[in-house]
Amino acid sequence: MRRGGEATRPDATKGNRVKRVLLAVAGFFLGAGSAQAATCEDSFVKKGNSVTGLRFVATTTVPNMSMASAVGQINGIVAAKGYAILAAEPDSGAMLIEPPATGKSRPFPIEIAADGTGTVRMEAKLRAGMGIPDAAAKAEMCGILTQLKGGKAGEALAAKGLGATSAPGAPVRMSVLRFSQDITGQADKNNAAVQKRYEGRQFTLYGPVSYVGPTRGSYRVEWKLLSNVLTDIVPGRASAGFSVNCILAPGQSVYALQLKPNKHVELTGTFDELDYGLSSVWLKDCRPVK
Repeated sequence: MRRGGEATRPDATKGNRVKRVLLAVAGFFLGAGSAQAATCEDSFVKKGNSVTGLRFVATTTVPNMSMASAVGQINGIVAAKGYAILAAEPDSGAMLIEPPATGKSRPFPIEIAADGTGTVRMEAKLRAGMGIPDAAAKAEMCGILTQLKGGKAGEALAAKGLGATSAPGAPVRMSVLRFSQDITGQADKNNAAVQKRYEGRQFTLYGPVSYVGPTRGSYRVEWKLLSNVLTDIVPGRASAGFSVNCILAPGQSVYALQLKPNKHVELTGTFDELDYGLSSVWLKDCRPVK
C-alpha cells in the first residue's frame, strides 16, 4: 500500500480482473434472457417446396406448463379463430387442427406436440401445389404459441379452453358439384377426418334438383350432379362420387312441395353426416337463399 491510501499495482490489477469477471457473468445472463425472449420466431423453419409440399415448423417453451395445459390452451385459442379441431389429446399432448374452410383452398393438417418440459412444437403440412408466404405462416403460428402461459394462469386458461368448440363462421358458397368432388377426394383419403373437419360448418350449395321427398319428419332435396369435360379435368380434383342431400328446416314444406326436378336451387345448411358406405353426404336445417 502506497502512502495516502493509493493501491499498489498488484491490487489494481486484481481489481480490474474482478471487474472483467463480473462483466462477463452479467453479459452471459443478459444474452440468455434475450435468446429466451424470441424463442418462437428464432425457431421458425421452412422445409420442402411447393411441388412436393411445404412444411412450416415453430417451437416455443413455457416454464411450468404441462402437456394437458398446453393442449387445453391451444384448443381455446384456435377454436376462437375458427380452426377445425380434428383431435385433441391432453394426456399425450397431441393435437391435429386445420385452418378454417374457405372453399378456395384445400384443407391441410397442422400437427401440435407438447412434452413434459413445457416445449410445444407446431408443424403445418401444406399439400403439393399450395403456397403461403413465410412471414404470414410465422405470424400465424407464433401468434398462437406466444399466447401460452405456465403455472396457475395457464391451468385456468386450459380448463376453459379444452371445452371450446369452433364457431361455424360464415357459410362457404360453392356449386354442389364442386362440393361433392371435394368430399369424394377427401373421403377416399380418410373418411373419418371429413366428419371431424366439417361437422357444424355451414355451406351454401347451388345446382339442379334431382329428387324431393319426405324424410325424418321433413323433406330432403337431393341435387343432380352434372359434370362435363371441363369440370372433370381440373388437376387434383376427384370425380363427384357422393350424392348430396339437404334436409329442409321446419316451416319449409310450402317451398318443398313446389320444387321440380332440374329446377336450380340454392340452399344454406349445416353439415350433418357423411355416409361412406352409401356414398352420400347430408346437410340439415336447410333454407333457400333469397
